[in-house]
Amino acid sequence: MVSFTVRLKFAAEERAEVAETLRHLAEASRKEPGCVSYIPHQVEDDPDTVVIYEQYKDAKALAAHRASEHFQKLAVGGLYQRMRERLVENLTALV
Repeated sequence: MVSFTVRLKFAAEERAEVAETLRHLAEASRKEPGCVSYIPHQVEDDPDTVVIYEQYKDAKALAAHRASEHFQKLAVGGLYQRMRERLVENLTALV
C-alpha cells in the first residue's frame, strides 16, 4: 500500500476554483482501479490550504494515477499552476 498526503497552499481569491477542480480530480481518481482513497480536505484554521490524503494499492497504481489524463489536466495543468506552496509527506502504516 502506498499512502501519502499532499499539502497545497493557494491564494484566497482562487478558493472556489480550486475546490471545483479538486471535486473533479477526486471523482476521476476514485474511479481508478488502483486507487484506495483520495480525499481532499480544507484546513479548518487556514481555508487557503488543502490537504489531500491518498492511498493506492501499490507503486504501479500510483504511477498510473500520475500518468492519467485527468491528473495531467487537473493537477499538473491546473492546481500546480496556481499553488503557492506544496509539501508531500509519504506515510507508513503502523497497523
